[in-house]
Amino acid sequence: MLRYFVQVIQNVLTTGILTALLFALCRDGKGKVWMLRGCIAGAAAALILSVLRRTTTLINRGFFNTWILSFAILFGILYILLQWGLLKPKFPKKYVSLEGAFPGYINALLLAALFFYALPTIFLYPAEFVLTGQSVISTDFLFKLIGYTAGLAVVIIISAALYQSGRILPAPLLRVFLTIALFVNMCNQAAAIVQFLLARRIIPVIRWLFRIIIVADNYNFVFLYALMGLALLPVITLFIRSLRTGGSWKNPAEHRKIRAGRRINRRWCFTAAAGLGLSLFSLTFVKAYLERGVELSPAEPMTIAGKEILIPIEQVQDGHLHRFNYSAADNIEMRFIVIKKNAVAYGVGLDACDICGPTGYYERKDEVICRLCDVVMNISTIGFKGGCNPVPLAYALAGGNMVINTENLEKERNRFK
Repeated sequence: MLRYFVQVIQNVLTTGILTALLFALCRDGKGKVWMLRGCIAGAAAALILSVLRRTTTLINRGFFNTWILSFAILFGILYILLQWGLLKPKFPKKYVSLEGAFPGYINALLLAALFFYALPTIFLYPAEFVLTGQSVISTDFLFKLIGYTAGLAVVIIISAALYQSGRILPAPLLRVFLTIALFVNMCNQAAAIVQFLLARRIIPVIRWLFRIIIVADNYNFVFLYALMGLALLPVITLFIRSLRTGGSWKNPAEHRKIRAGRRINRRWCFTAAAGLGLSLFSLTFVKAYLERGVELSPAEPMTIAGKEILIPIEQVQDGHLHRFNYSAADNIEMRFIVIKKNAVAYGVGLDACDICGPTGYYERKDEVICRLCDVVMNISTIGFKGGCNPVPLAYALAGGNMVINTENLEKERNRFK
């Protein structure tokens, strides 16, 4: 339960903060309609992408994320330039209607890109609940659903409180906060893009650039913490303003109305601050508790003959999880697992999945469990693609050995970078 709670917050809080600030800064009704359309379009595209990722092998996650983030950076830059009056597009007279709608298009496209990037993983999480081999009315399913729903609820509440706090502040002040937040997020996005391009050798490895990307990857959490700190600035500003007793009013009734408005503002401030505080606690102490030391079992011996890995059948006959290491090209250490499922079939896959990456699996009381999200695998489905299942790895049985082609491992080596 706690694991899904933390993961949902970690994956969508950035999008929630930026969306709230974007809506708060927009004081035009038509502009908000455009932004809402962008949110809906991005969510719909994310849902389609999540279905394709689960049901087909057509989606290369790395390439998709790179393109989505590239568009998000482009639209973010255009949005900032428009907000600060540095970009004033001029359209021909016959297209003058586009000139007035141009900012709305950019707002919508920016939000669509943010949602398209953040939500596919969120949509895929519920699919893991039914891979445990248990009924949907089981306690395990219920706890995971509660954690997942609670995480979404916290992000929604924070976003609503930030929106209510931000829309009351002067637009120029909020514009400064939002610009800095977008810049921080674009730095994170750019680091992710460059990391992918370096890994695929699409751009040459430059030492200073490589060092920057390593630091950005190792301290990726700093970007989210920085955004949370920036989100607190409008909250603190509004809270201080709500404490002021100055101003003028025509009668006691109007004075009571002003005081009531200030109390409401302070409540929104408390709500936003409490939500961000809970998120920070979850992303630090709770996450550290969940990730405390489940050690993976050591790798077992195997034989490599040419382009084939040979594992004696007797070695994996006991129905327990067996882990093996393989050194791929570029000195990348890969892991794969083998478990006997029944009298005639074995579950063979990478020690990694499409959702949680190469965090690995471990065995607990005859159950195979994902070390990151704590999902219990249905052992009969290991070897099949989907959800948090290990990425399938083809094998054959010959001469008393399990035979795995090393080329199949080489194709997946980027998962372990």
